[in-house]
Amino acid sequence: MFAKIYRPARSAMQSGLANSQDWLLEFAPEDRKALDPLMGWTGSSDMNRQVRLSFEMREAAVDYAERAGIAYRVSEPTPRGHVLRQNGYGDNFAHHRRAAWTH
Repeated sequence: MFAKIYRPARSAMQSGLANSQDWLLEFAPEDRKALDPLMGWTGSSDMNRQVRLSFEMREAAVDYAERAGIAYRVSEPTPRGHVLRQNGYGDNFAHHRRAAWTH
């Protein structure tokens, strides 16, 4: 059993960082997915694929994996830089704006 500990990326549908602050522990798949010949559905007998544990801190996730005897790999997140555009939408409401806002 092998686990991956990581901090998820933000969703493409959100501009903020909601639901991306916790650390997740997910198990790597052990079996391939199989195609059901009658219905055409995909399935697997690997129940660990459904397990997803969340922790507030990376150390707590690592602690849990070591206590449970689970081999793990930690993926550090890359920090997200702020995008500041010159004369962007936010400049319409800036306190240093000299001219009146127009359409």
